[in-house]
Amino acid sequence: MNTQAIKFKNVAWDNAGVLYFPPGFSEGEKYPVIISMHPIGSCKEQTAGNIYGAAMAAAGFLVLAFDASFQGESGGSPRNIENPHQRTDDVRYAIDYLLTLPYADADRIGILGVCGGGGYSLNIAMTERRIKAVVSVTGVNYGRLMRDGFLGNNLISALENIAGQRTNEVKGGELLMLHYLPASVEEVKKAGITDTDVLGATDYYKTSRGNAPGAAVGAVYSHLSASIGWDAFYLCETLLTQPLLIIIGNRTGGFGAYRDGYEIYRRAAATKKELLVIEGFSHYELYDHPEAVKQALNRAIPFFKENL
Repeated sequence: MNTQAIKFKNVAWDNAGVLYFPPGFSEGEKYPVIISMHPIGSCKEQTAGNIYGAAMAAAGFLVLAFDASFQGESGGSPRNIENPHQRTDDVRYAIDYLLTLPYADADRIGILGVCGGGGYSLNIAMTERRIKAVVSVTGVNYGRLMRDGFLGNNLISALENIAGQRTNEVKGGELLMLHYLPASVEEVKKAGITDTDVLGATDYYKTSRGNAPGAAVGAVYSHLSASIGWDAFYLCETLLTQPLLIIIGNRTGGFGAYRDGYEIYRRAAATKKELLVIEGFSHYELYDHPEAVKQALNRAIPFFKENL
């Protein structure tokens, strides 16, 4: 696989990415482009890059997988901020960069996102009209997940705590991280946790199966208030008109990709939209399980070829 590490400018810092080139690549030709967005707490070297990005390139697309601002090898400080507004705005700068390349076709730009990257991809497509088609792979509405899951039931109390921590840091206090997962699969089992998604995420991120140096699997606590008030699907009934392919597994877990997939499929304004439910597989199996990924790609590749 022919790849190239790149940087592109994003306000005051650079984002780091990898370009995946199609077989027989020639700078004299124009290629349809796929932007591949990594999950929350992930990085470009994981599923969005080495699985879906590489496969899309092998199918004839020019693919950019990049690290979100403040994450992985991208710039921004403090490290490991997960801000949905920044995450989606990153895509605009990625497209700006791609359109400086003479071999990127400005009229054929698609976006694919995995997990939180799927939710972000659906959201940014509403206002970034250079995107012509969207594939969400086990996409999650990060705002909904924070409100319903990671921050507990009392959101006002959580917001008060976040505000206090931010003030503490401004005065010189140490950064506090919200860790999304237990430290190991053994800890999950010891705690008696049986949720499919917690087990799957820990097995992916905390073992050699998927672990990568750029993956934080957590976020700076003092910057989480933006996510509590954010909704990936806001205005989708009006603005989300591009062709959509929503891919989910039917083995459901607590992170909610199954319910989010059905919700966006039902609500989106797009007249051309598909929902692919992959039987027998869970959220994290769609990251890298050969059969689950094969089924996802068997529909995602022709979908992009039809719509770009």
